[in-house]
Amino acid sequence: METMIVTGGAGFIGANFVRMALHKTEARIVVVDKLTYAGHRENLDGLWDHPRLDFIQADIADAEEMTRVMDSFSPRWLLNFAAESHVDRSIDDPYPFIHTNVTGTLVLLDVVRRFLKHRAVDHQQQFRFLHVSTDEVYGTLGPTGLFSEDTPYAPNSPYAASKASADHLVRAFYHTYGLPTLMTNCSNNYGPYQFPEKLIPLMVLNALEGRSLPIYGNGQNIRDWLFVEDHCEGLLLVLLEGTPGEKYNLGGRSERSNLDVIEALCRILEDVAPSGSNPSLSQRGITRYTDLKVFVADRPGHDFRYGIDTTKVQSQLGWSPRHSFESGLRRTIEWYVANRQWCQTVTANSYQRERLGLASVPST
Repeated sequence: METMIVTGGAGFIGANFVRMALHKTEARIVVVDKLTYAGHRENLDGLWDHPRLDFIQADIADAEEMTRVMDSFSPRWLLNFAAESHVDRSIDDPYPFIHTNVTGTLVLLDVVRRFLKHRAVDHQQQFRFLHVSTDEVYGTLGPTGLFSEDTPYAPNSPYAASKASADHLVRAFYHTYGLPTLMTNCSNNYGPYQFPEKLIPLMVLNALEGRSLPIYGNGQNIRDWLFVEDHCEGLLLVLLEGTPGEKYNLGGRSERSNLDVIEALCRILEDVAPSGSNPSLSQRGITRYTDLKVFVADRPGHDFRYGIDTTKVQSQLGWSPRHSFESGLRRTIEWYVANRQWCQTVTANSYQRERLGLASVPST
């Protein structure tokens, strides 16, 4: 049985990928996760008795432990989802982002390089290291244009800078050592198991509880939205059929302003959990979810727009997203409405939906 190591496999995208990979492949899946605030065992509920799933709690920046994992399981594939990924947190404290996203990626690359040196030629040729990254490394777009795989890097947040650094290390290990790496840069993901400080789950939970729906700035910042299941299908395709040394942009082709997203969310919520039957709203004298919207101070360094050109992955590998934004959003909202206990469990003692990312800038 061939083995796939999935670092960060108890996080949002990683856990969704693990579920899909167990269903669509015959591989043994070894999840490696540090279990920080956004990585939880609960994200893998229902899988713990699966005969092809193993779990190791570890930090990817721990070279000794990562060496032990590689030697013990001798994998054919390694997918690196492990990352600090919340922009607002990176504004408050960038150091954990450098530790995990930069140092951790470097450790993984070097451990894999040393591991492959002692393996048979066919193992070296078949092995793949897939690094999962973000479109935020490219910076910001104006009203027109799209990010392609050749777009120069111009990160504008500590989070984006840490991911850009990791991307450069992955590229360097391919060109310097011949490590069989693959890289993907995705647009904003949404779907089940996303930690509730991200926009869509935060808005759903706030709305259900009759709390305000805070919108940064004027709400016109634009993101391309990708349903997490579509992303995971693209990742598996890149892993199995991508060309080593190449990178592929994965996007949802669903650009929406933040304000558009919240208004669509409110409309769907009216169907899924009607406001007229919600006592949290009636107690405030509010009759519609959309009336909970409030505009708040913008995020420091807030990129205006992201947009992904998926021509390369579509033409070379045949991937395109299967879900429209509206259908994916409805599935996402239905999941959060039905899984309120999961939300309470993963945020207990770590996050109470407070505003993050407001670190003051020193006066000059």
